[in-house]
Amino acid sequence: MVKLEAALQEEAREMRAVFAEVMEELSQKDKRVVYLDADIINSIGMTDFWKAHPDRTVNCGIQEANMIGMAAGMSATGLIPFTHTFGTFATRRVMDQVFLSAAYAKLNVRIIGSDPGVTAALNGGTHMPFEDMGMMRCIPGVTILEPTDSVMLADLMRQTKDRYGVFYIRLSRKKAEKIYGDGSTFEIGKAVKLRDGNDVMLFATGIAVADALRASDLLAKEKISAGVSNMFTIKPIDEQAVIEAAKFSGAIVTAENHNVINGLGSAVSEVLTGHHCCPLERVGVQDRFGEVGDVAYLKKTLHLTAEDIAEAAKRAIARKG
Repeated sequence: MVKLEAALQEEAREMRAVFAEVMEELSQKDKRVVYLDADIINSIGMTDFWKAHPDRTVNCGIQEANMIGMAAGMSATGLIPFTHTFGTFATRRVMDQVFLSAAYAKLNVRIIGSDPGVTAALNGGTHMPFEDMGMMRCIPGVTILEPTDSVMLADLMRQTKDRYGVFYIRLSRKKAEKIYGDGSTFEIGKAVKLRDGNDVMLFATGIAVADALRASDLLAKEKISAGVSNMFTIKPIDEQAVIEAAKFSGAIVTAENHNVINGLGSAVSEVLTGHHCCPLERVGVQDRFGEVGDVAYLKKTLHLTAEDIAEAAKRAIARKG
């Protein structure tokens, strides 16, 4: 059951605090839960967990590939490993280990990649993953999730604990904008429709969801009816939601904090070309590297704002027919 907040607002707690809280909850309920980190335990708020559970926490050091290999081995013994490092290192640096040691071996590993896209902010282009979802999309059987706020994060963590397979969870560490009411639950693989719209559907993920809602408000002032759906599962994509939106509204915009190549926009376009074509505009990073700056500056520089989404919607609508 999904409950929506009446208005957008910044959450009181950071996402990493909720992550640590739910990890403690899961560890209390299931002694098979273990945690591995690549020397940034404090950055994700897991220092207290480490102190409380030194026998179930492994600081692997700056050895991300070894961390995934260790997690795969732990999974083979029946444990349920959660691993964490920054999104750049959780994907680019460990591609072979995720592919072979975890996915190819059909093991049970959760990979948390934090600070996705522009949320890496002042860490700059070297730590700014715009390609992480694309890399994980290429590995057979990997489920890719991007929680929108802390309510969704907590629910998805609880679900993945009891699901088998390789999961990549794209997680912003700082405060999110609260979209969902407490107690909301979500179905992995199913988009959450936040608003109906006759003229265009905005599919968004991660931090782009709040901006898609703002874009819908901007478009409403121009008498344009824009629906909004949160596509928090990038793989497997909700094909039915895309097909229904294409048939009903006849125009789609995707919005993501990721390269437009091989992310949400690509996943949606693959569905459209296979089932029901309609105009599609992709708002995302236009195949470039990141840079140093705060999130607001980077969103404006990379054309990821609500205004950019609204303009994309008008372009998609103009292409109908």
